[in-house]
Amino acid sequence: MTAATAPAPPRAPEPDRAPPSGSPALRVWRSVRVPAALLTALVVVSVLLSLGTERFPTGRLEPESVSPDGTRALVNVLEQDRDVHVVRGSAEAEEALDRAGDGAVLVVFLDYRLLPGELDSLAARDTDTVLVQPSIRSLEAFAPGVEVTGREEPRLFLDLEAPREAECGLAAAEAAGSAHMSGELYTAPPGTDAVGCYPGGDGDALVRVRDGEATTTVLGTGRPLTNTALDAAGNAALALNLLAADDVVWLRPDPPAQEAGASVWELLPLGLRWSLVPLAATLVLLAVWRGRRLGALVPEALPVVVRASETTEGRAGLYQSRKARDRAAAALRAGFLERTAPRLGLAADAAPDAVVTAVAQRTGDDPAHLRALFYPGRPDPYAADDDALVRLADELDERVRRLR
Repeated sequence: MTAATAPAPPRAPEPDRAPPSGSPALRVWRSVRVPAALLTALVVVSVLLSLGTERFPTGRLEPESVSPDGTRALVNVLEQDRDVHVVRGSAEAEEALDRAGDGAVLVVFLDYRLLPGELDSLAARDTDTVLVQPSIRSLEAFAPGVEVTGREEPRLFLDLEAPREAECGLAAAEAAGSAHMSGELYTAPPGTDAVGCYPGGDGDALVRVRDGEATTTVLGTGRPLTNTALDAAGNAALALNLLAADDVVWLRPDPPAQEAGASVWELLPLGLRWSLVPLAATLVLLAVWRGRRLGALVPEALPVVVRASETTEGRAGLYQSRKARDRAAAALRAGFLERTAPRLGLAADAAPDAVVTAVAQRTGDDPAHLRALFYPGRPDPYAADDDALVRLADELDERVRRLR
């Protein structure tokens, strides 16, 4: 009998799976937060790097320059209550003055960059003008009669330039007080409506000339307008008083654009350029001649055979034609010694005493006579005339015969 199997207990139902926690916006944020942080950091670094590489214009009295000799600080102060028009040429300056109308002031720096016609055109306008260290041509156009009479070097005190007192009746300068005005000095002709301030040894550092309703102010230095000196003494007050107008046209001309110039080759004369052609050809031929390779030596037969006697007779004829008896005598003696020295057991360059002694021993002649014969003094008695030369030849031949 088989035992009955007990039924299995019922299984408990599986619990439902919990859905992912968080809203869709949260899931999107979690997925993009890392790239967003990296992108933000990249933008911040790029901005900081761009700020560090910013380049400001530089140059003396440059209105956009932050360097010590720039004037950006003064321009920023002026722009708080008036319009400042920075222009780079005379045409732009005249357009700005036309737009500004009455009540404008023209400030001119580096006027030597302007042409004489441009200076005359600007001077013809009935506009208040401030010239900073003007050139002679600019003074003639804007302030006729004002002349440069000297230069006042800065007076230093504790390594700082000492300011100068105005000492004049000009309200703009008197209100400003002392300022750093050491520089060029000017004088105005007597009898003109002119006033000078900040006097020096030979003139004034500031001169204002009135021509009708317009005035021209000449400054001998631009130091009070620079970034470093603007906040010292009364420099800022002086600058603001001189530029007291609703519109300030700030003219700082750019350097003239360089036109297309001629090269050095174009400046040479045409004849000189053509002369280089034969010179180059000559150099080429010289290089070919010096660089050619030498071949082996080639023996050649002489076209004629010249006897030795003809050579001797030819040389003797030359001596005779030139009456060179001394050379003939020297040749006779040299030939005698060259033939005789080996027979005597002497070297070719033996001393005269040795030669005379050896010949005297072999021939029995007087050594004094032999010395006069072989090594005469000056003058040579055997070169006096042809007979003496013949006698020399005979005596040498006689000695040769005895030594055989």
